[in-house]
Amino acid sequence: MADVLSFKEMCARFDVTPRTLRYYEYIELLSPQKSGRSRFYGAREIARMTLILRGRRFGFSLEELRQWLLIYDQKGTEEQNRVWIELADRQLDVLRKERDELEVTIADLRQLRDDVAKTLDS
Repeated sequence: MADVLSFKEMCARFDVTPRTLRYYEYIELLSPQKSGRSRFYGAREIARMTLILRGRRFGFSLEELRQWLLIYDQKGTEEQNRVWIELADRQLDVLRKERDELEVTIADLRQLRDDVAKTLDS
């Protein structure tokens, strides 16, 4: 049972709310073992949760992650990895564009700040 986490332990380990964990189950990202009202999360669910949270950090939607996780069950690791590369390439493009836009915004703000600071020095 050392490799199995309770609902509360799963929330604590991944620093998520009970509502988040229940929602991930509802949209079929996670499928814990159930015993009565208790839920237990084994190695598979722990690994999936790690992937889900990492994917969210990278900016993927929950639906994209759900579809990607389904590929493993339906077509195996190789196809899942192929799709992952496509998703990652697309998301890298999105993040590069966001970074470029952010750099422009920072430069504009810096220039405005400097212009205002000069008026105080006059």
